[in-house]
Amino acid sequence: MPKRVVIHAGFHKTGTSTVQRALRVNRALLKPHLRSILKPPLKSACHASRGYSTWRDPISLLNFRHRFRAVLQDIAPMPRRTLVLSAEELAGHLPGREGLDDYSAAVALAQVMDKAVRAVFPNVETVLYYSTREPVSWLRSAYWQHVRASSMVLDFEDYERAYAGSTNLEQIVAQIDEAVSARVEHASLERTRDMPAGPATPLLDLCDVPHALQSRLDMQPVNAHLGQDVLQALLQANRTISDRDRRNETKLGIIQEALGQNHD
Repeated sequence: MPKRVVIHAGFHKTGTSTVQRALRVNRALLKPHLRSILKPPLKSACHASRGYSTWRDPISLLNFRHRFRAVLQDIAPMPRRTLVLSAEELAGHLPGREGLDDYSAAVALAQVMDKAVRAVFPNVETVLYYSTREPVSWLRSAYWQHVRASSMVLDFEDYERAYAGSTNLEQIVAQIDEAVSARVEHASLERTRDMPAGPATPLLDLCDVPHALQSRLDMQPVNAHLGQDVLQALLQANRTISDRDRRNETKLGIIQEALGQNHD
């Protein structure tokens, strides 16, 4: 039985990949304090959470409940360490995908996760943790992700006008806090920059990992910063190549070339 369950359930483009890498590559150092469940074991639950964020129907939410609870039930007995689950898709799709304007689906998803933990691990403290980001910076990063990973063709100015309402991350956190019995915590990416383990620090603090240990962890940012010329090349591919496979292959080549140049 874990001593505490911490669910890092979002949001996209707030340093989540860097946090998950830190949990993965520093697993041995962190083992006395926590056990982490990351995206591979959560794949099925994340697929269901994205489905609910798209359809918003009771069956989709029930499907998420079943899959998330199955993850918890499959966890082997563990000493009294903190159990950490981290995947930004537990908040649903990134706004802008599937016609979504915001993260409002995250509220119902949080309720399901809170109840599932209490059912599987009664009398264990549950913490829902959300990393956030300054609105303008987050919107630019979300736009980059859409251009890079989807068929987005909008200029940033048009995207900004269409999805300005999706930046209300702290408002969504407040709604979650009102909707669940679990403890809810959040921290902005900007606030974590000078902390011992950067964006992983607030999560590790919730797991009682000493700062002296946090400062020894292997911490590297995951998403490399690519220039505006790369963004424009990806956008041009989205606009001019209709065949999905050929478009994705072209975009992969653009990114690999840019990463190679940055590495040199």
